[in-house]
Amino acid sequence: MIKTISWFTYFWLYQIALLGSLIKMKFLELKGEDDRVKNYTNQLAKNWAKSLVDFTGSEIIVKGEDKIPEEPVLFVANHQGSFDIPLLLGYINKPKAFIAKWELRYMPFVSGWMKNMKCIFIKRNDFRQTLRAFKDAGKVFDAGQSLVIFPEGTRSCSDKLGDFKRGSLKIALREEVAIVPVTIKGSYKLREANNGLIKGDKVELILSDPIYVESLSKEERNDLTLIVREKIKENL
Repeated sequence: MIKTISWFTYFWLYQIALLGSLIKMKFLELKGEDDRVKNYTNQLAKNWAKSLVDFTGSEIIVKGEDKIPEEPVLFVANHQGSFDIPLLLGYINKPKAFIAKWELRYMPFVSGWMKNMKCIFIKRNDFRQTLRAFKDAGKVFDAGQSLVIFPEGTRSCSDKLGDFKRGSLKIALREEVAIVPVTIKGSYKLREANNGLIKGDKVELILSDPIYVESLSKEERNDLTLIVREKIKENL
């Protein structure tokens, strides 16, 4: 309980401490220095995310980071817990955006840098809005950002791998970007599902070899969701 209270206290104090950084970010925006805004925001977000995970006292092991191509990619990961985004943001060293729930657009402080990182916000119960948002994915890659998706659609809160939603990888096929499967092992342990308590534990992020969609056969393209799911499952 003490660690949980300490973590949430740290979380909100950090948000307040970010205020000066957000003012600087807005100043750079007004000056039209887009590249500086992007680089500054990505570094700010990475530091923020890593500090939140580190504060839990967890051991984080990253395997296969050297496999990531230089160009923007689509990271496809399983979704075990509420720390998955901070883990991917803080421990995989590549500028990235996320597909996030609509409500995060209004979260104090965080929403500002999420927008600058080109995060895509979706309304889960609004199919048309979600479809329009997914069509904007090309703008993320054009901005030099990679994109992270969780094809299960919701957290498993366990070591079980759920089904991937059909069509979730059409972004990669339409934009012809490489897919990097990411297996997240143990993140659900950092925040207990039954009581929300924060605790430290061991988490592994395992990156598989990239899948270059332009080299896939028609059959492989049709089975892409299953192929990526199997690669993530192999490392669980």
